[in-house]
Amino acid sequence: MEIKVRLFATLRENRGKELQLSLQDKATPEDVINKLEIAKADVAILLVNGKDGNYTRELNEGDVVSIFPPVGGG
Repeated sequence: MEIKVRLFATLRENRGKELQLSLQDKATPEDVINKLEIAKADVAILLVNGKDGNYTRELNEGDVVSIFPPVGGG
């Protein structure tokens, strides 16, 4: 199955802003994070199709996974 992944801020480094990934059926956002070698501690917000996602939700063809790191500053 094909999905789109959007990365933000520091997660874009050496990965790009938007990626197309081919995954096995029944893949999850956790599989995406592992495939991109992103540590769970580096994920503050995870969205699937613009809505709150969780690591174990089963993805479908054409889904869009957005991953945001923690944001510091102030």
